[in-house]
Amino acid sequence: MPHNNYKSTARASLFMQSLPDKHVEPLLSHALFRQYTCGETLFIQDEEASGIHLVLEGWAKLYRIAPNGSEVVVSLFTRGESFGEAIALRGGHYPVSAEAATDCTLLILPASVLVRMIHDDPNVAVSLLASTFGHLHSLVVELEHLKAQTGTQRVAEFLLGLRQCDDDGCRIVLPYNKVLIAGRLGMKPESLSRAFSRLKPYGVRIEHNCAFIADVARLQEYAKIDPAQAWSNSG
Repeated sequence: MPHNNYKSTARASLFMQSLPDKHVEPLLSHALFRQYTCGETLFIQDEEASGIHLVLEGWAKLYRIAPNGSEVVVSLFTRGESFGEAIALRGGHYPVSAEAATDCTLLILPASVLVRMIHDDPNVAVSLLASTFGHLHSLVVELEHLKAQTGTQRVAEFLLGLRQCDDDGCRIVLPYNKVLIAGRLGMKPESLSRAFSRLKPYGVRIEHNCAFIADVARLQEYAKIDPAQAWSNSG
């Protein structure tokens, strides 16, 4: 590992948290450290899956191209999050493509090394199960938000999830472009723009790539109210 702080990030990730200590250094010694620029391809759909990707810095996105040629954002991953575990260990092919959503740094853990570790010590599989469960839980939460919140509420929840403080007057740097944010939230870009406008009465102001939240508690309350009431309140 080039930097000790990256090693700490990897160790604290959901994927490696439950990995027995004796396997950490051997695994990291076989890992590939990669830096990507925004827009650079990590892998493409149907490519053979040979490794697990762990994000150390920045954002990576998974996507598919729909039959009509449009891009469908499947998921986004940031610092400490991993993807590709199940498909890599199964020796299959990626069902999606991956791209750097921002400049990012990734650690790629060879699946062959993990398979050997599992054969030697079945406890290693616990780490993989924990990571897989984490992905499943995230998908359930996303589905719940899609079904139980308006688009504007999802935007409010997204902004609240990015904040680093609970104080009013929070300034948030949007982590990637607005087209990608819209795709991440299951919206069209024009719908995202309307949602930002609808959040103005709740203390949200957007300037270029920054969002300002004047009243955190009020925005939290709006994100959790009944969708029917949210539709009425957002006009």
